Amino acid sequence: MSRSAHPAGPRHADVLTEGHYSAPAADLNVLDEKVWSRTVTRDADGALTVGGIGVARLAEEFGTPAYFLDESDFRARCRAWSEAFGPDADVFYAGKAFLSRAVVRWLQEEGLHLDVCSGGELTTALDAGMSAERIAFHGNNKTVAEIERAVEAGVGRIVLDSFQEIVRVAHIARSHGVRQRVQIRVTVGVEAHTHEFIATAHEDQKFGIALADGQAAEAVRRALGLDSLELIGIHSHIGSQIFDMAGFEVSARRVVQLLAEVRDEHGVELPEIDLGGGLGIAYTSDDDPREPHEIAKALSDIVTRECESAGLRTPRISVEPGRAIVGPTAFTLYEVGTIKPLEGLRTYVSVDGGMSDNIRTALYDAEYSVALVSRTSDAEPMLVRVVGKHCESGDIVVKDAFLPADLAPGDLIAVPATGAYCRSMASNYNHALRPPVVAVRDGEARVIVRRETEEDLLRLDVG
Repeated sequence: MSRSAHPAGPRHADVLTEGHYSAPAADLNVLDEKVWSRTVTRDADGALTVGGIGVARLAEEFGTPAYFLDESDFRARCRAWSEAFGPDADVFYAGKAFLSRAVVRWLQEEGLHLDVCSGGELTTALDAGMSAERIAFHGNNKTVAEIERAVEAGVGRIVLDSFQEIVRVAHIARSHGVRQRVQIRVTVGVEAHTHEFIATAHEDQKFGIALADGQAAEAVRRALGLDSLELIGIHSHIGSQIFDMAGFEVSARRVVQLLAEVRDEHGVELPEIDLGGGLGIAYTSDDDPREPHEIAKALSDIVTRECESAGLRTPRISVEPGRAIVGPTAFTLYEVGTIKPLEGLRTYVSVDGGMSDNIRTALYDAEYSVALVSRTSDAEPMLVRVVGKHCESGDIVVKDAFLPADLAPGDLIAVPATGAYCRSMASNYNHALRPPVVAVRDGEARVIVRRETEEDLLRLDVG
């Protein structure tokens, strides 16, 4: 079938009259810089390139689906965050967004710290050479074995998430003859304007110790009373994919109020506060994220103002961008398979991946962009839903977007801003093979996480 022979779905004029969808971009061949990494462009033939390499070559060498990570962009974002906050603050990369040994080395080279939330992430960090004192260990239910590994390694801080964990960490630290540096994670009662499952600072959820009813103050009392713990500060995280700074202002005010209460009761001014991460990125042209220097100034001003009002010395600030660093640096490349027009509705475009390599659309109702990247097209836009190959009707990659009406099987399309949480949350659903992560820089590409094989699946199946 020729690229223009199959019946197309509804054109943009039709769907606009329904009033449900935004108009397509004036030119679908133009890439929105907000959602793509910095070295992405189109070559003279209209094909997308990243780091100076065209997607046709990348697809031929590494296959599809695959994640392509712009190393230069990743490093530049690390530097931007570090420079924005300066030497008097600490930037912890949130490893849960995406972690590999190569990423750990980049973080070390760019001078960032790292937070981990599992034994596997801690092992990866240490194996790749991350200095233990630059690691923070999170988690609402750290096992005894994980805590022992962290204490033995000498991690710079353990973030305490419950009263039981205060006792558990203190006991393990004492048994190893060390005084472990810790922070207490508090839930400050701020309702972040985000999806229910990624809002983390209201009381009715599993993370942290509530400020309400004096619970956080009691946690501080217990931690200060244990010789094997060195309480260095308070930690707060209000959610993810947040654009509005108002929530951070309320959170900072309540955390500083707790610091003042600690000073008044114990005569101690805790030296640090960690305001967490959760700053949003652009997944679509409608998203408008802030730059690191704007975020740094806003947070610094908030904390300084609140501390001056409370008569406190301004503590050292820590932040934890994960998505904001790695999210925009990568895209997922797919090959188009079945194209199924539904008259009067939309066209379903099936690709060779799906919810096994990007669960976020199904899990969080996340929005993504998509573009035809193996060529350009002058065809009219058509409304599409990009779906995967799994046996689930919810196997959706991009819910609603516009692609050229002459899209055909074999075309390459790419979904940008998939650096965060896509590979980290990837699965073997339907025994799918998790895609590789390929780092691209200055005309060279190398695998940093290889593609799984059928032999990998069978090796784990010992029945």
